[in-house]
Amino acid sequence: MEKQERRHAAAVRLGDPWYEALPPEWGEWTGTGGSAAPAGRDPGAPGGVTEAAGIYAEIQRGAAFQEVRNRYRRFVVPASLAFLGWYLAYVVAATAAPGLMARPVAGAVNVAMVAGLGQFLSTFLLTWAYARHARLHRDRAALELRWAVFDRRTRGAGAEGDGR
Repeated sequence: MEKQERRHAAAVRLGDPWYEALPPEWGEWTGTGGSAAPAGRDPGAPGGVTEAAGIYAEIQRGAAFQEVRNRYRRFVVPASLAFLGWYLAYVVAATAAPGLMARPVAGAVNVAMVAGLGQFLSTFLLTWAYARHARLHRDRAALELRWAVFDRRTRGAGAEGDGR
C-alpha cells in the first residue's frame, strides 16, 4: 500500500484485481506494524475458511482456469525439456568428446566456445518465446480470471463491506 501511495493518483487504478484479489492462503500486511490474519481466513467461521476460499476453489475447477493452465503447460514442458536436453548435450559433449569440442571453427574460436555462446543465445531466445507466448495466449485469459475473482469477492462483500 505504501508503494501505491507514493505513485501519482492517476497511475493506480483503484479496485484493480491485480492488487486487491489475493489467494486465500496469502497473508496480508495491515500497515499498522502487526500482521493480519491470512486473507480468506476468518477465525470465527467454521473451519476458519470464508467465502473467498470457496470462490478461489470454484474458479480453479472452472474450464477457463484449466485452459490457462493447459496453455502454460503446453509451452513450458516441451520448452523446458528441449532446453534441458540442449544443456545436457553440451555438458556431455564437453566431458565425453573433448577432441570434438577443441576443434577450431574460426581462428582461436572452437566448437566449445560456439556451443557455450549458443547456451546464452538459447536462454535469451527461450525467455523471449516465453514472454511472447504468455502475452499472446495466456495474459488476457488470466486477467479475465482475476477480474472474475475480484467481481465475486466484491459482490460477496458488497452489503457488509470488506473493511478497506
